[in-house]
Amino acid sequence: MQKSGKVKSQAGTEAPGGYELDAQVGFLLRVAMQRHTSIFMSHMVDELTQTQFAVMAKLHEVGPSSQNHLGRLVYLDAATIKGVVDRLGLRGFVATGADPNDRRRRAVSLTEKGSRVVEAAIRVAADVTTKTLRPLTVDEQRTLTRLLKKIT
Repeated sequence: MQKSGKVKSQAGTEAPGGYELDAQVGFLLRVAMQRHTSIFMSHMVDELTQTQFAVMAKLHEVGPSSQNHLGRLVYLDAATIKGVVDRLGLRGFVATGADPNDRRRRAVSLTEKGSRVVEAAIRVAADVTTKTLRPLTVDEQRTLTRLLKKIT
């Protein structure tokens, strides 16, 4: 920062009050996410959204789960996870029924079709991650992942 309270932007101009949008973490995370989303959507199988993929990948990882617990595992609120599960159910990717451990809850599981789709999607997702992180060195990729985990 200079004595005037202004900082030079990347373009070499002074940013009033020292605030430069291009240097803000939220802005940079959003732009990085837009880039990742573009790569994801151009490669993902069966037109899965990132949220749908996350739900299916987590079910693949942990097995059948109550809808409520599944939502917490993928950081979705109750209304959002219900909508995602309903849409995946309409496509035949998941099935719901009474949770054998607690009949008040809905249990969600992958169908055979859902298992096939998510296994193919996981292979694609690994390639999407590689493409998203391509501008970084391997050490930078590890550091970015570590730091993102630290702030989530």
